[in-house]
Amino acid sequence: MFKTTAFCGAALFALTLQPAAAATFNTLTGAAPIVVAHRGASGYLPEHTLGGYELAIQMGADYIEPDVQITADGQLVAMHDGSLTRTTNVEALFTPRNGGYAVKDFTLAEIKTLTVEPTGALAAADSTYPGFTPSMAEPYRVPTLDEVLSFLTAYNDSHGTEIGVYPESKTPYNQPQNIKIVETLLAHGYDAPEDKVILQSFVNASLAEMHGLMDEAGAEALYAQLGQATNLLGQWGVTGTDGFFSLGDLVGVADGVGVSVNSITEEFIAAAHALGLTVHGYTFRPLSEEAAFAQIQRYIDWGIDGFFTDYTDFGRAVVDANMAPVPVPAALPLLAAGLGGLALLRRRRRA
Repeated sequence: MFKTTAFCGAALFALTLQPAAAATFNTLTGAAPIVVAHRGASGYLPEHTLGGYELAIQMGADYIEPDVQITADGQLVAMHDGSLTRTTNVEALFTPRNGGYAVKDFTLAEIKTLTVEPTGALAAADSTYPGFTPSMAEPYRVPTLDEVLSFLTAYNDSHGTEIGVYPESKTPYNQPQNIKIVETLLAHGYDAPEDKVILQSFVNASLAEMHGLMDEAGAEALYAQLGQATNLLGQWGVTGTDGFFSLGDLVGVADGVGVSVNSITEEFIAAAHALGLTVHGYTFRPLSEEAAFAQIQRYIDWGIDGFFTDYTDFGRAVVDANMAPVPVPAALPLLAAGLGGLALLRRRRRA
């Protein structure tokens, strides 16, 4: 199952407050759902950059998510798209190669000359965020996976935090890419449950390969099959880029699934939980805290174990509202008034 121990201390602390009823969740473990910073703080700052990951952590992310692509010279970079055009200034610096600007056609040295540009709906054109100053010299260059892990290790060490990492081996299947992801994690000492590593891919073959490589090294991580939640002939499963896999098929290969939010149902979550699989949903993009409550709350009620969001601050607010206990004197009037779920949660946050 996906690791959620980051919340254990908070749960124990909540018990000492002696509320009318302790916060409980319908997740597989009963712990609060994790908040995954989708491509960093991608709604506010350039995605997949060290600056973006840093802001997301400061906003309350439990995990940062580097999508991983391999360059022409076999180096791993954090980049969602197979092309460099959407998120960087590559067209201003280079002419097309093989008819485009594929990551795989450029060397790491060339990619390091690029600047990642903001694309999020709430992003400022000058890549700034109020009150935030990145701690690194070049926060909006394309980072390598090595640099992402070095940053994360240093941040956790200096701040006493336990932020996890959720790398995705991008499609299509690429054995050198999978091998190097595992090698890079091991080189940085990410090899035990307390390191909070979840490896993910839309390609089942990639997921199985990374799982096998980690096992061969005597290392432990968690694994998530990405795709669409699908009910095929009455059987729940996940459709990735290399086909449909029933939830039963995924047991042993994956510890959980990461599926698109528009494909998730309460029945799907229940079926996954029945097999010991956790469910993470992607991607929530609410443009306000109120919108976040409207979008995310029903999935929390259903028992979702975690979710990806471009706006960590809004996602964090929803989870924290569900965790906040209501003191006895406040609880009874709230119930008597018959207020809706959103109003109750907002009152809990203020309490």
